[in-house]
Amino acid sequence: MRLCSALPAAALLAATVALPLSASAETLTAQEAQRFVVGQTFSYTCYEGTVGAGRILPDGSVAGTIQIRGKGNTRYVTLPAGTIMVRGESVCAKLKGIAFQPCFELEKTDKVSFRGNLAGADRLWCEFKRGGSGRTRLAERAVAPKPARAAAPSVAEDGAAAQMTAEIASEK
Repeated sequence: MRLCSALPAAALLAATVALPLSASAETLTAQEAQRFVVGQTFSYTCYEGTVGAGRILPDGSVAGTIQIRGKGNTRYVTLPAGTIMVRGESVCAKLKGIAFQPCFELEKTDKVSFRGNLAGADRLWCEFKRGGSGRTRLAERAVAPKPARAAAPSVAEDGAAAQMTAEIASEK
């Protein structure tokens, strides 16, 4: 997974140059970020145009949608348990295929929004708003508990993904 797509997928979690932060912006500690973000659905927009919606679950897994650079198809994405984690005072991501473990700086911009950027790289940011567009429903429906089974997706899952993609397309 490329860093430009990993940032919004992971930062959906957890995820500052174009727009100045308001005077009311509040830096979130890792524990505050966890309470504010986990289990909530957020829509997001990133510095290079990537958009989507999703949520981080209590086990650190991620489920949601992503449209890279705002072009092409919107894709449904899931990342496994343990992807997003609190590491000391940082919110970090463990992503397969990335040689380092990215951590994020998070600032609450109002009661329903936050801005996340890659730690030390404030030009790589995403803005997150609780709720948001109809795409949000996709992530909400994706978090239903799944029974343990073999690795291959079922026909029902493929059908549900197609139905959700159709919902997104119909809202455009």
